[in-house]
Amino acid sequence: MRKRLKAVQKDWEQPVFNDKAATDANFEAMTRLLLENHEYLYAAIGSHNVRSQAWAIAIAQTLKIPPRRFECQVLYGMADKLAKAIADRGYRVRVYCPYGELIPGMSYLIRRLLENTANSSFLRQNLEERPIEELLAPPVRQEAEGRGQKGSQESEEDMGTRRHGDTENSSIQNSKFKIQNSSSPLPFINAADTDYANNTYRKEVQQALQQVRQQLGKTYLPFINGKYVQTETHVDSLNPSNFAETVGTIGLISVEQAEAAIQAAKAAFPAWKRTPAKERADILRRAADLMEQRRHELVAWMVLETGKVVREADPEVSEAIDFCRYYADEMERLENGVAYDYPGETNRYHYQPRGISLIISPWNFPLAIPTGMTVASLVAGNCTLLKPAEVSSVITAKLTEILVEAGIPEGVFQYVPGKGSTVGAHMVKHPDVHMITFTGSQEVGCRIYADAAILQPGQKHLKRVIAEMGGKNAIIVDESADLDQAVQGVAQSAFGYSGQKCSACSRVVVLEPIYDIFLARLVEAARSLNLGPTDQPSTKVGPVIDANARDRIREYIEKGRMESEVALEMTAPDGGYFIGPVIFRDVSPTAVIAQEEIFGPVLAVMRAKTFDEALEIANGTRYALTGGLYSRTPSHIERAQQDFEVGNLYINRGITGAIVARQPFGGFKLSGVGSKAGGPDYLLQFLEPRVVTENVQRQGFAPIEGVD
Repeated sequence: MRKRLKAVQKDWEQPVFNDKAATDANFEAMTRLLLENHEYLYAAIGSHNVRSQAWAIAIAQTLKIPPRRFECQVLYGMADKLAKAIADRGYRVRVYCPYGELIPGMSYLIRRLLENTANSSFLRQNLEERPIEELLAPPVRQEAEGRGQKGSQESEEDMGTRRHGDTENSSIQNSKFKIQNSSSPLPFINAADTDYANNTYRKEVQQALQQVRQQLGKTYLPFINGKYVQTETHVDSLNPSNFAETVGTIGLISVEQAEAAIQAAKAAFPAWKRTPAKERADILRRAADLMEQRRHELVAWMVLETGKVVREADPEVSEAIDFCRYYADEMERLENGVAYDYPGETNRYHYQPRGISLIISPWNFPLAIPTGMTVASLVAGNCTLLKPAEVSSVITAKLTEILVEAGIPEGVFQYVPGKGSTVGAHMVKHPDVHMITFTGSQEVGCRIYADAAILQPGQKHLKRVIAEMGGKNAIIVDESADLDQAVQGVAQSAFGYSGQKCSACSRVVVLEPIYDIFLARLVEAARSLNLGPTDQPSTKVGPVIDANARDRIREYIEKGRMESEVALEMTAPDGGYFIGPVIFRDVSPTAVIAQEEIFGPVLAVMRAKTFDEALEIANGTRYALTGGLYSRTPSHIERAQQDFEVGNLYINRGITGAIVARQPFGGFKLSGVGSKAGGPDYLLQFLEPRVVTENVQRQGFAPIEGVD
């Protein structure tokens, strides 16, 4: 069930069969395959199903396989008569029993009990004294429902011929699953991540990396008023895994070019405002389709420009696709507005775009975040300027190519890379800019918020600011937690993308009874993470983004040494901006590394005597973005749901990897201002609500429905 649910969550092929007959039929097929290759493989047929063992013996007899070339296996005390019958026929029988520690053994026995007491179990059916013919009947598959069962029968090559967008049957199946578990009549179907267990996809992404490497070093120019423009200033974007390698050269606009871009947006706004929401939404849907077609290429650019491993970059493409499709659907929903009609009067509540929108995007999610902020603004009818982070501007140039190919009109969208301190500040303060959407550091976000509040000469509106400004996220692990689950979740949340996610776990608060054992296991889990260049498939932890980030993180590590004890510090390779995962133990809640956002692979482990104290520590920062809890205590789960001060709380799972429409993302306190990205109220930030009331009485006659 767990594997099936995981596949449904990721919109993947289901890796398991959904009915017992299909499982039995597959078991028989595998038995035949093994025995047909008895010269190379020694087969062991483990089953308590009489038919399964008889099937193996029948194949062996047909193929004239010597009895000593394979064996049958049964569990001690569960099929003694079957074992004797097989042995009496001259075949090898191995009787086995579980052996080892108590807790894993209990888990094994519980699984056996669940299997053997199920209605479909052969042993259960045998006890019910069903007819021999029925017990020995061949398994009959039910009709394959969608791709869930079919997928297990296909070869890897067959599965490789289907792309991510070719998910009609799977979407139907997954849609049914979601409808049954949601109050929404029309559930949003997310784009599927790539399942890299499939060798075909692994080969394709490696080919994409090779192709992208052949394009390194090109120059990417700003896109203003429908044209790419030359600039006087340029900056190189480097590969964080190998800073000797230039990914691309970016043309940076001047203040004069920023002014031209704003005037072009101002001129394009009236026509874009009047463009029907359906037409705007269709542009987003075409952009999503283009991203799906270029998925592996976009992954490769992120691997090389921002140091993401493939398995971190691929879900980001899915998220960008989801933003396009979700906001397209949402805008069509909002366009209808609301009608409140009374006899003699109509009232229409509807929305209109704000005007000119400035997007300032970060480097850590170089495709998904700029895509989400930009397309939300565009589909709402705003003319939009996108200023990316310098170190991820090549990827934003690729997003620009996609939006242009999707059909965005001239002046409506403009790609304006530039220096934040000059060009960025000019656009933030410009009187013709109506709103700023920012994701980045708290320091810069607060400065933008303050600057936007100042009414400039000639400005006739108050600017709307959406700002997501990071977090100091904590995970609480109590004494009832599943430690296997908790250790894995904390390690991934803390060190995935080298801790460079605003949602990353930078503090873990552990209840005292399990503190030492949890810490020991966490250290070993982190030690097993491979550190290296992100174009290598074995890499789990890549570099940080640039030299400034590396040096700043090192300074925090030195502060941590003075405040607490190092539990783990991994060495880092040369040639890139690498920092190995660092874990500090017994960190004080008031320590610098427990209070300030580090944005790197540095984790503070903190001890709490009670669950109340753990919550107090977790809530004891200026941030409120994400948080997590590992617990099997209902009262602790309920308490965390009520009192854990975070915008996104994750229980018994990692705290990174929010999915559009499922987990709308955003926080409060000093983590941000504005609604949650990927949620039903996000587009409202880009719209002005209006009400139009009309008196429809004529010459004293008030029409009333149903009255002549």
